[in-house]
Amino acid sequence: MRPAGLIKFNKEYNALISLLKSLGKVAVAFSGGTDSAYLLIEATKILGPDNVIAITIDSQACPGDELARSVFFCEKHGIRQVLLKTDIFAVEGFAENTKDRCYYCKKSLFEQIKRCARDNGFDTVCDGTNKDDTGDYRPGMRAVSELGIVSPLKESGMGKEQIRYFSGSYGLETAELPSMACLATRIPYGDKITPEALDMVRKAEKALADLGFNAFRVRKHGNLARIELREEDMAKVATVRQEINRKLKEAGFTYVTLDLTGYRTGSLNEVLGKE
Repeated sequence: MRPAGLIKFNKEYNALISLLKSLGKVAVAFSGGTDSAYLLIEATKILGPDNVIAITIDSQACPGDELARSVFFCEKHGIRQVLLKTDIFAVEGFAENTKDRCYYCKKSLFEQIKRCARDNGFDTVCDGTNKDDTGDYRPGMRAVSELGIVSPLKESGMGKEQIRYFSGSYGLETAELPSMACLATRIPYGDKITPEALDMVRKAEKALADLGFNAFRVRKHGNLARIELREEDMAKVATVRQEINRKLKEAGFTYVTLDLTGYRTGSLNEVLGKE
């Protein structure tokens, strides 16, 4: 059954459906975000609930309310889910935070997901990587490829526009969620990642969310918080400036700054081309 309304992206949609049918039975690495949520729903509709399982990592680096959101989503849509409790600091190379951190992290986590999938009777693991994810520095994608993880959205040519369109057509609550990457992406390469550092970022970003901001990042540069906001949210800062300052200092930061360039994913990768 196709999503309701006008089908704007027949080619990508049909390619995705054909690929899922060919896989037959899949375990989906499910974060709770827009991409993996759409993939999970489409796989369940095409293959049936008995042939799909969601596997969700529960670690110290999970951002915001993503874990709780993933549980709610699976319960609401009748999808079987396995929560995989993981100590992210046991992953070799994670805390050291080199520019290849994401590779080592993804490799370890997807090895665990593959084992979990096999234990539950699933040989094929899929992830929510989409076509647009190929434009940034993402060493984790190399690990995904090496481990034989299937990326149906990317392989069918679906980018964020298509995914949000079809998610909206289905009425999914995840359709307009902002991207929520691993909290480690808030800490510059070379700065050691600690549980305390991740907790500071988590508290700071929760404070911004509670104030009504959407699609943002709090990057941690030592004891300085660099806030990235969408351009349309810049003016709002003036009205809640003191509260932001207070909340982020309560989170552990000494200095609180606003990045005038604004919100963008992967801003800490901007230094890589200069090294």
